[in-house]
Amino acid sequence: MTFLPAGRRVLITGGTGSFGQTMVRRLLDRNVGEVRVLSRDEAKQDLMRHRLGDDRVRYHVGDVRDYDSVLRASRDVDFVFHAAALKQVPSCEFFPLEAVRTNVLGSANVIEAAERNGVASVVVLSTDKAVQPVNAMGLTKALMEKVAQAHARHNRSGRTIVSGVRYGNVLYSRGSVVPLFVDQIKAGRAPTVTNPGMTRFLMSLTESVELVEHAFAHARPGDIFIRKAAACTIGDLALALCQLFDVPAKLDLIGMRHGEKLDETLASREELAKADDFGDFFRVPIDARDLNYASYVTEGDPAIAVGQDFHSANAPRLDVPEIMELLRTLPEIRAELAARELALAP
Repeated sequence: MTFLPAGRRVLITGGTGSFGQTMVRRLLDRNVGEVRVLSRDEAKQDLMRHRLGDDRVRYHVGDVRDYDSVLRASRDVDFVFHAAALKQVPSCEFFPLEAVRTNVLGSANVIEAAERNGVASVVVLSTDKAVQPVNAMGLTKALMEKVAQAHARHNRSGRTIVSGVRYGNVLYSRGSVVPLFVDQIKAGRAPTVTNPGMTRFLMSLTESVELVEHAFAHARPGDIFIRKAAACTIGDLALALCQLFDVPAKLDLIGMRHGEKLDETLASREELAKADDFGDFFRVPIDARDLNYASYVTEGDPAIAVGQDFHSANAPRLDVPEIMELLRTLPEIRAELAARELALAP
């Protein structure tokens, strides 16, 4: 399938979030026929409506937890991008059932409604925390992937292709660490770092949107697409921001939070043993076996035994100057630096 949104209708759940808003703007630039934004927060929708001022965007107040609201929003839609989720690790640790209701059952509602309405393609948004998960957010995102793949197994001849994308930290997305560090630096505080040796994958919002577009263009039912992202330590990320803003390179070490891992994994060795390599992307195909395992009892995959996970400790590592260069590509960072320069001008 070729992802050609010109003249098409696209629904984005969670469309008022950082990722959703970036996706909306990109679709509008490509002369999409209509973009529908489904979210719970009418205030964010109203703010987005005034900022965009584009009547091709239609706003639907609703919740993915409610099947009927998703069914209404996805009627006569060609593509669905499912970004609505509870994403904060500590919040999901304290309220795991809420994470289940949104990330698992809400995702099932999106997929079922899309199938019922004859949507051509659905891409669900996952995370590196879904691989070998240790927290409620990662566990529920892993289950969301399983829901998408189960749909593919049970609907091989169906008219709706359901696939997923998986990525790590998106720089300057809402609730992420970079805007927190920037706010702390502007307030004259040292960035609060949980563990300076903690590693994380880094992607820009533009790169994450390109991954979604790649999935829409190339997905087969049940595929998971992964971008080969670079990584850095959290300590180096904080130091890079201190140098960019020309402040003393001091860190406030606060210790790891609930549910955090020292390193994150984008793809397990079991997945990579069967993955297709697209250069900048991996495609992990669905395991299409049925429940008859008899023929697999004495067989194995030798590639798994010699392979390794793709995680943030063995991914290409960015040093402080490279992180600074990446940060300078972000419009938000450029705007903050320009405002700071203006404020400090004589």
